[in-house]
Amino acid sequence: MDPRLHKLLGGNELAALRRRLRRHFERNAPGASPGLLRVGSLSAAEREALALLTGRPPRDAKSMQIDVSLLDAMLRDAGIARSLRDALEQIDGPVVHLAAARAAVEASWSAVVTGCTHPALAGHLQTPAALGLLKRLARQDASVAKRLLEAADAVLRRLPAGGVARAQLAAETLGNAHALDNGQATATLVLATWRHIERGRSDAAETSDSLDGTAEETSGRALDERIRDVWARAGVLVNELARPALLLNVPVQTNETPVCTPGEPAYLSLRRLLRAPPRWAVADLVVFVCENPNLVAIAADRLGVRCAPLVSTDGMPAAAQRTLLSQLAQAGARLRYHGDFDWPGVQIANHVMSTWGAHPWRFGALDYEAAAADAPHTRHSLAGSCIVASWDAALAPAMQRLGLAIAEEAVAAPLLGDLRQE
Repeated sequence: MDPRLHKLLGGNELAALRRRLRRHFERNAPGASPGLLRVGSLSAAEREALALLTGRPPRDAKSMQIDVSLLDAMLRDAGIARSLRDALEQIDGPVVHLAAARAAVEASWSAVVTGCTHPALAGHLQTPAALGLLKRLARQDASVAKRLLEAADAVLRRLPAGGVARAQLAAETLGNAHALDNGQATATLVLATWRHIERGRSDAAETSDSLDGTAEETSGRALDERIRDVWARAGVLVNELARPALLLNVPVQTNETPVCTPGEPAYLSLRRLLRAPPRWAVADLVVFVCENPNLVAIAADRLGVRCAPLVSTDGMPAAAQRTLLSQLAQAGARLRYHGDFDWPGVQIANHVMSTWGAHPWRFGALDYEAAAADAPHTRHSLAGSCIVASWDAALAPAMQRLGLAIAEEAVAAPLLGDLRQE
């Protein structure tokens, strides 16, 4: 750089002026007529610099109009720079034509999207939300996005899997056992695409699934469980031995080994349910579903082999419970659900009934009022925000009126009456 150029227009004091001059060239395509340039809101130092640059006497004015062609000729004649644009580029680097740059970026992203060959992934990218997610994951870098799509494509072509561990899937497809861990960009993209695939199926396990914790308390643990659920629906095991599903007397087909001893509760892990799913013999059979594992223990103690098929969600169902309920529903079971008479219990019931088509089991307003009258020694005050029961509009008002929370175990007697088989 010519020292005279630095003296005329360089330095931090004139950086703001140079930015304003650069904007003139950023808006005009390379090769376009330079034209006239008006610069306003000038400081004293900026006025002096422009006066020296153009050879004009200093004026106490807030703005100045510059004939760029004339200034270019002056700079060339002085041997300082080829043009004003060249002078600005020598000081602060290349001037980028904004419209051309935007067009180039759009073209690069278009090439990324059109280059995606996985049908579901390509279809998902046609939605603004999916493309926005990809850009965020790639930090607005199209080359990074291309690599992400290639990785997601490789994983999605393995789905649904038959109970493969997530770490194994990641190692085999991506060469890194942790590449699909929670929070990894490829994992986020794969999960989003899998939910998109589910929403396109009429028999999807859950069409409204999200990873924002709205169906459970918003916490890291709840989010982890929901992520685990989505992987499970894709046949991928994540922490497959955690929170196994509890069941009692649920029959399998006669040529298959029973999953549990008759009359005794049994646990089935997510690993077992996905890797070797039982062939359930429950077509058109009522399978009772309760919220609390204690009710399963009570039923086993009181009824044993005479108890009807019973499953516990163990609170809000996690991956193993959700997988079991999906398998039973797909096998033709008629699910009937009961839970705690409190707001979390109503929330869980709404979820179970909407997701698996379950019907209420002694879980309406009249049942609540009867329980409030008959079980005073096991009740406590109702706390939390009201939640409307999707299956009985009268339940929430009755609970608000009486203000009592009633645990499922407190109404075990009538439930056992329904479960008793002779």
